[in-house]
Amino acid sequence: MGWCPCSGKSNNKSKKKKKPQLDQIQPPNSSEKPKTISPVDVKKETSKDGETEHIAAQTFTFHELATATKNFRADCLLGEGGFGRVYKGWLDSTNQVVAIKQLDRNGLQGNREFLVEVLMLSLLHHPNLVNLIGYCADGDQRLLVYEYMPLGSLEDHLHDLPPNKKRLDWNTRMKIAAGAAKGLEYLHDKANPPVIYRDLKCSNILLGEDYHPKLSDFGLAKLGPVGDKTHVSTRVMGTYGYCAPEYAMTGQLTLKSDVYSFGVVLLEIITGRKAIDNSKSSGEQNLVAWVSKHVPPTFQLIS
Repeated sequence: MGWCPCSGKSNNKSKKKKKPQLDQIQPPNSSEKPKTISPVDVKKETSKDGETEHIAAQTFTFHELATATKNFRADCLLGEGGFGRVYKGWLDSTNQVVAIKQLDRNGLQGNREFLVEVLMLSLLHHPNLVNLIGYCADGDQRLLVYEYMPLGSLEDHLHDLPPNKKRLDWNTRMKIAAGAAKGLEYLHDKANPPVIYRDLKCSNILLGEDYHPKLSDFGLAKLGPVGDKTHVSTRVMGTYGYCAPEYAMTGQLTLKSDVYSFGVVLLEIITGRKAIDNSKSSGEQNLVAWVSKHVPPTFQLIS
């Protein structure tokens, strides 16, 4: 994921489909010492009124996932970041290719983020959100098993392209942007309560066949404000260059924080530039600042 600090029961009579209920998700306190997580712990996090919501994610043993990745061989490595490494694997039990994220025990993503991701992706389902197949919590091992996205991330197709790699055409870029927007709309408008993604960036938009985009990596996701509340106060987390300025300054997280991040991604899609590019001159390193210099004076940003 690669992130860092950036400064009631259903009514059977009703035919209307209910929004996914997330209000019972309460991740463990991040100040607590790491503990062993079991499938029972995951189910407890989604209990409501004495009942347990259905969790679709399967549980895997470490041995199963080691076998799937040929003991995490280097030639199965898809990528790595602050959270750990992602491997391509084959599950004999389900006869499918998967992506397996092995969390670094000394990395940025701990038990709290692990639980958040399992719970969020177990309860949220949309064509533009990556599918979580299962997880492993054997001892101190933390692994997540996702559907395999054969075209990698949007970042792989926008930045630092090898000479023989074709650039995305305009229609494909707009298709990816529209799909990412649909995933974000689902989190904000369909989930109940709304979910603030908090880590929208090109490397977290994965691409399937025909460049179908899906949002991934939900370890930083937070439940949004409900009722009369306008924001959620939280520690400022995210990726530099994508964080909304007002969130970075105040720690007040809103749905608009995601909208700002989406705007940065859209600028990357349109211009082909990185959100932050230290290889450029000082006036061009920050994409938003660079674009702002070229906006006509009569143009106004509407909140």
